[in-house]
Amino acid sequence: MADTYVVERSTTIAAPPADVWGRVVDLKEWDHWSPWAAMDPNMSKTYSGEPGAPGSSYRWSGNRKVGEGQMTIKDVDPEQRVAIDLKFLKPFKSESVTEVLVTANGDGTNVTWRMTGAQTFMTKVMGVFGKGMDKMVGPDFEKGLTSLKSLAEAG
Repeated sequence: MADTYVVERSTTIAAPPADVWGRVVDLKEWDHWSPWAAMDPNMSKTYSGEPGAPGSSYRWSGNRKVGEGQMTIKDVDPEQRVAIDLKFLKPFKSESVTEVLVTANGDGTNVTWRMTGAQTFMTKVMGVFGKGMDKMVGPDFEKGLTSLKSLAEAG
């Protein structure tokens, strides 16, 4: 079994990259399209730092479905890529890097959402039982990208 995992999903959005970019680089905007925001509308959220800038963060604590954790922007290539340190504290601890890549495609935009991390004992055990990170997180990425697409295309 590999020492790392990668979960990646992509979509094409019929909107200019600038219309998509603001929705992915500002962590407050994730509430409008992230699949996890809908899983617990009552979760507590705390934001800090300058929106869209390295060091800005989003901390949440919610029900069993969303758990507790923090996202911190670690790197930004303006209007192209945002890299985020993702730390889950509950229901189990894990750390990964999430990237959202935004590229022009004719009149539209390609968006790729990727998460990479080290295989922990827990993720290896889940993989043995056919519930690896791709099967656990991939469908959520698909839902999120579908929501992002709907929002950006609606204007």
